[in-house]
Amino acid sequence: MTLTPEGTLDVDPLLDDPQTRIVVCCGSGGVGKTTTAAALGLRAAERGRKVVVLTIDPARRLAQSMGIDSLDNTPRRVKDFDDSAGGELHAMMLDMKRTFDEIVEAHADEERAKAILNNPFYQSLSAGFAGTQEYMAMEKLGQLRSRDEWDLIVVDTPPSRSALDFLDAPQRLGSFLDGKLIRLLMAPAKIGGRAGMKFLNVGMSMMTGTLGKLLGGQLLRDVQTFVAAMDTTFGGFRTRADATYKLLQAPGTAFLVVAAPERDALREAAYFVERLAAEKMPLAGLVLNRVHGSGASRLSAERALAAAENLDERRIVDQTGGKEEGRATPEAPPESSSEAPFEASPETSEADPTAEPGIEQLTAGLLRLHAERMQMVAREQRTRDRFTALHPEVAVTEVAALPGDVHDLAGLRDIGERLAAGGTPAGA
Repeated sequence: MTLTPEGTLDVDPLLDDPQTRIVVCCGSGGVGKTTTAAALGLRAAERGRKVVVLTIDPARRLAQSMGIDSLDNTPRRVKDFDDSAGGELHAMMLDMKRTFDEIVEAHADEERAKAILNNPFYQSLSAGFAGTQEYMAMEKLGQLRSRDEWDLIVVDTPPSRSALDFLDAPQRLGSFLDGKLIRLLMAPAKIGGRAGMKFLNVGMSMMTGTLGKLLGGQLLRDVQTFVAAMDTTFGGFRTRADATYKLLQAPGTAFLVVAAPERDALREAAYFVERLAAEKMPLAGLVLNRVHGSGASRLSAERALAAAENLDERRIVDQTGGKEEGRATPEAPPESSSEAPFEASPETSEADPTAEPGIEQLTAGLLRLHAERMQMVAREQRTRDRFTALHPEVAVTEVAALPGDVHDLAGLRDIGERLAAGGTPAGA
């Protein structure tokens, strides 16, 4: 199946559309989401938009490729790119704990915020609770969008087992904060005064005794202190999460699924496509990354292998004939000459494995390399065809595999141009 023009994703109209305010790059790990997000951000900025790229990738590759020493929770302006169209480019890397701290500081008075930030249970929760990173990515996206400072926000999703975990994180964290245990721990603080203390001492004595044995008395006290201090902010978590979730469903948002042309990666991509459809999230299309091609595609793998075998057979026949002829008519050296010519013995007439290969041997090797390349191209094409047969409604753009890693703005610009081209350039 060959992709038709109608089935090809054109990223430039998407990036140029002033109604597009958020682009979310999602996909399984190791498929190039961070590079794709950075390339899209750079291309949009050089076409005149004010862009911020939010990455959750801790490898700091984005900072290096954009010429920034380091990224943190504050957007940093990228310099030395083509801003002749009036665009701006900013980049930042999510600091999960700092984002959580900002939420506390924004929704609690100074004394209560200090109590929460210094609470050992809060410090553990903000640093590593399951789903915290994904939830904070949602929070940060909501913060950036509410500031209305940028024309376009490009999001590189967290490198978690499922790249759509950030869709589930608000519900998971909300369920935790609204859970029975938390509500029970909050009850004494809500009742307050002597009644609350009486409830804690009598009504909760059995539960706290059991939890104290399981968790330790100090941890239980830390949890209760944290819950009491956070009581006024619990409702805000779910409210903001719901608002950001609706923002992701809005027409101004576009999801791009990034995948490599491999079976497992495209199977994950199919899952993402189906999940986004189920969640009514606007899918712009699929970016098929690191696609291989050949400038000599008319020479099939089968013909290349056959030609290589023919060259090998000719070389073997020529070597054998030469050895037999040499052995049948050896030249006798002059009897008394210090300048007697060297006579090749039967051993030295054998092919020397350390000798430099001849032109036929080199040609055969190149033909075999070409055959391997064409087999890879065919395998990737079959994998793409299976995906497009299952999801013909999904527009696709391809990015040719590069000979090396992207490490600067020029490399990101090249990726952006390939994204916009909608297919693999010939000879890539």
